[in-house]
Amino acid sequence: MSGEIEIGRDKRARQAYSFDDIALVPARRTRDVRDVRVGWQLDAYHVDLPVMASPQDSVMSPETAILVGQLGGIGVLDLEGLWTRYEDPAPALERIRSAAPEQATAVLQEVYRPPVQPELITARLAQIREAGVVVAGRLSPSQTQRHWRTVVEAGVDLLVIRGSVVSAEHVSGSVEPLNLKRFIYELDVPVVVGGVTTYTAALHLMRTGAAGVLVGQGGGASSSVRQVLGLHMPMATAVADVAAARRDYMDESGGRYVHVIADGSVGNSGDVVKAIACGADASCSARPSRAPKRPPAAATTGVPRPVTSGCPAATAATSARSAPWSRSSPAPRTVRTGP
Repeated sequence: MSGEIEIGRDKRARQAYSFDDIALVPARRTRDVRDVRVGWQLDAYHVDLPVMASPQDSVMSPETAILVGQLGGIGVLDLEGLWTRYEDPAPALERIRSAAPEQATAVLQEVYRPPVQPELITARLAQIREAGVVVAGRLSPSQTQRHWRTVVEAGVDLLVIRGSVVSAEHVSGSVEPLNLKRFIYELDVPVVVGGVTTYTAALHLMRTGAAGVLVGQGGGASSSVRQVLGLHMPMATAVADVAAARRDYMDESGGRYVHVIADGSVGNSGDVVKAIACGADASCSARPSRAPKRPPAAATTGVPRPVTSGCPAATAATSARSAPWSRSSPAPRTVRTGP
């Protein structure tokens, strides 16, 4: 079933679902929790938790990256953030925290105006390395050519090239775009790249030699991307599509496995479970999982709200929060996880 719908005489799309729009159904066989392992291996690095902490200044400091690593995940430091622009970013962070809403944009522009300092990149990554955890750092596609050598020489274990939208076929008439395939091939460090939200874009990124692909528009940044650019893809569908691309790429490449990492709309541990059920190996979280405000037995279930995607100009979709479920409402869409 294609799920295609007509949104106008000349435009067709298909239904897409967010993590809030689906629920999991237990299989007929259960397993003792003491026998369950949720660890995963990204290239040569094995970690105990299927979590990458998001490379955002609001989330990640060198100390936080170390703590996440010690707890069994991977903390990714933003190498173009405040920690590589200031020796002590605390005053800049406080300015952002205390800014009035009408001043927020001006304050952000001002605190991010100082340039990235290569010596601070080296110092921050060295601090993480001394703790004995996986050293991961993020660069944007536009700044990778400028800073990659500093990052590699500082001893990074895992390079994350992350943007709101990343493709293997970027076109520019003014500057030479980053050739991902050549760059990854010549680099001795495994590279995770994204974000993507479609089958085709993910398949092309996998063909560059990336060790992992980020699915989504990037955690907390996704809401502004949707408001400013009109880009959005509900994550359950996006992860499932990219997982399908991985399956086909494995056949095409003779068995090479590329990790799929959900990067966006992961607000609690249940979303991590749903992401894995849809085909992800791990999730990139921009905030810690929080305890529910009510016990699970008292929680409400959401009605699925199908959204559309597939406009030629851009793969876009819209999604809204579900209304509470009642006996007269249809049950949520379910994803079966076993036989």
